[in-house]
Amino acid sequence: MTSAFQRALALHQAGRLTEAEAIYGQILKVEPNHFDASHLLGVIYYQRGTHADAVRQIDAALKVNSKFADAHANRGNALLKLGSSDEALVSYDKALALTPNKAETISNRGFALYELKRFDEALASYERALALQPEHAGAHWNEALLRLLKGDFGRGWAKHEWRWANKNLALKKRNFAQPLWLGSDAIANKTILLYSEQGFGDTIQFCRYVPLVAERNARVILEVPSSLHGLMCSLAGPTQTVSYGSPLPHFDFQCPLLTLPLAFGTRLETIPSATPYLRASADSLKNWRTRLGPRSRPRIGLVWSGSPTHTNDKVRSISLQSLQPLLDIDATFVSLQKDVRSDDAPLLKKYNDILDFGDLLKDFSDTAALISHLDLVISVDTSVAHVAGALAKPVWVLLPFVPDWRWLLDRDDNPWYPTSRLFRQNRARDWDSVIMRVREALLKFVKYL
Repeated sequence: MTSAFQRALALHQAGRLTEAEAIYGQILKVEPNHFDASHLLGVIYYQRGTHADAVRQIDAALKVNSKFADAHANRGNALLKLGSSDEALVSYDKALALTPNKAETISNRGFALYELKRFDEALASYERALALQPEHAGAHWNEALLRLLKGDFGRGWAKHEWRWANKNLALKKRNFAQPLWLGSDAIANKTILLYSEQGFGDTIQFCRYVPLVAERNARVILEVPSSLHGLMCSLAGPTQTVSYGSPLPHFDFQCPLLTLPLAFGTRLETIPSATPYLRASADSLKNWRTRLGPRSRPRIGLVWSGSPTHTNDKVRSISLQSLQPLLDIDATFVSLQKDVRSDDAPLLKKYNDILDFGDLLKDFSDTAALISHLDLVISVDTSVAHVAGALAKPVWVLLPFVPDWRWLLDRDDNPWYPTSRLFRQNRARDWDSVIMRVREALLKFVKYL
């Protein structure tokens, strides 16, 4: 091993990717067939999120040495991020032919099968990975997603706790001295801290449990991101709602919001589904009524993209261009996008009929108030869909071929949000047929409104 490669590897392992990348590149200029430099440069591309470059670079490495299992596995990981699950499966199979008992590869292969809706095979892969490595957090987590998606909440919620150990999720577990509440401890006359832990949508979905905790005669402190603070003040149950970073009062127990379904033993038939459980304030409602002006046609809210940093963004978000078949319908369309991507901005500007209040949506209180004045929200799977559902407004959710677990399978309704209607892809990445089905439904909706 050359000293230059040793230096690059040490930098790579220390997370100093830019420096390691430069040295790998220098090595390859001198030794184009240096397998390790070529492979690990591809790994760096993967770590940076440039997954197509990662595949290209690892392919170059495999031309030098096709017998290195980790290179095939890493190629599969990059392909999985690109949504090419079938190709990823081929790479994982090649890796396992060389190294049959690597739990990480077996678990990732299971996720490729999951993305192809080959669920029984996926579950078998997770079970095999866990037989080899019982503490493999990724396999436990992947199994949790599958069981929850299929409605197996009994085993799903327990497996869901492995999220804290899954390094790929990078969740920061709060190390409180106070005990974790899992439903069995008496909390009457005690104070319990319930806190947000993941995305905005998760917080909006699972804050429904807060009133159930309060019903046990507990004092509830609810901690949420500041952009949700105003909206969460409308939630029944909390004695106090605080924003992240604010001092916390004394409390006796604590529980993250996404552990509450486990604490309450939630099953499909016992989901606390009563809506609305969130409401816009009277002042916000008045302000947005004024901004919207007189109603002349049905008002339809639109959301076509979520956060670009979301791990599943390429699968769940679409372009504004994709929604064009809807825009000639006789309705007033309202953009609920707080942030509009650069590729969408020119088209949004072109459509003068789409009301765009992005700059005025300061937080979720504004979003909730604006939605309250609409007749329908049409949204991809992002936080705004959760707001609409929590407000008990009609919301049509556009879902990819394999949706997030909370939307379940093979149904156009959802027990978490009774006012929702789901429009699912029948084939991976096929949004055109989804939008045409939405168009047909929307024509009927505005006709009979």
